[in-house]
Amino acid sequence: MLRFSSIQNVLISSIFAVLFSACQSTVVNVAPTDNLLHDQGYLGFSTVNIESEHQVFFLDETAKAFVGSTIEPYKNKLDQMEALVKAIFDRSELNLLYQGDANTIANDTFKARAANCLSMSIMTYALATEAGFEVNFQEIMIPEYWTRRAGFSLLNGHINLKMLTPKDPNVYLFNTRSYQVDFDPQSSRRGLPKKIVSKKAILSMFYNNKGADAVLRKDYLSAYAYFREALRIQPNFHSAWINLGIVYRLSGYFPQAESAYHHALTINTDSLTAMENLAYLYKLTNRMVEAEEILSKVADRRNNNPYYHVDLGEQQMEQQHWDQALEHFRKALALDRNKHEVYFGLARAYFEIGELQQSERYLKQAKNKARNKQDEQMYQSKLEFLSRL
Repeated sequence: MLRFSSIQNVLISSIFAVLFSACQSTVVNVAPTDNLLHDQGYLGFSTVNIESEHQVFFLDETAKAFVGSTIEPYKNKLDQMEALVKAIFDRSELNLLYQGDANTIANDTFKARAANCLSMSIMTYALATEAGFEVNFQEIMIPEYWTRRAGFSLLNGHINLKMLTPKDPNVYLFNTRSYQVDFDPQSSRRGLPKKIVSKKAILSMFYNNKGADAVLRKDYLSAYAYFREALRIQPNFHSAWINLGIVYRLSGYFPQAESAYHHALTINTDSLTAMENLAYLYKLTNRMVEAEEILSKVADRRNNNPYYHVDLGEQQMEQQHWDQALEHFRKALALDRNKHEVYFGLARAYFEIGELQQSERYLKQAKNKARNKQDEQMYQSKLEFLSRL
């Protein structure tokens, strides 16, 4: 999250923990309590059409035929697996593009050929299981990483897949080959810890993402319904509790929001996202001393995260504070010189102050650091625009 990937100052209005759950360090089992839900504030939530598990992972006959035609020429399971993985990534066959704000079910992802990382992983899981392979979802424990949509900071997580050939009870293998399928591979993520997560947990993340989409549309009834369903499936999903708190706050239910944030912190005592949203709520309710204490603690812990400075730079850009934005983007670059978002931020800020040569310079570097063809093409189009000025 939501590239897993994924979700306002103080982070303009709020930080969403979306696009998969964020890293959890100190986690305890806490039973959800009914008094944390506020059904009476969202009358009609039960009429929201939430996709079932079957619908989320369903493939139609066209998608199944794609699987069959891809693996049919090969008899060996390892060869079939390799062929399927290559076919999924082969744009000439599937034309699959990354689209960070598209949260779609497996069959719609297959048809649209564009989705975010979680939805693409869900589609691949469905295709691989149709082929008879064993598939594990893996959550990558990445540092905090934000993207911006509709004036909100979206906290992203990241999911990939580990695909294995089915076990033969009559054959003992000393070394089982597998494929790791990752739609947003970054060298900086190699070696990061990962954990296997269940299909149910993935479904909960999908609902969490859909709820965040609803918040961005200001459809708080649907958002409540999706977050509620995410928590019904995975009660200890602390990111969904944070997002539920945001819906409460935006709906004017401040006591319920505070309870949701505190519950998220009971589940994950190290959640900076929960802390920051709680601090923002304290500001809204004139508890400034408590708010500043929390924000100071959060800022100290985030200061070495380049994405933190990118997010602050984006906020300054929205307020047309170009010099302050440049300062944050430069801090981000000093921390990490391999992230295309940092170079793009610098390019935008220099463009706004009329330094077109610097803007072009950083756009070229953003293109060189791009992680996929879509971003690369976007930067190329902006370079072409600059060349016409």
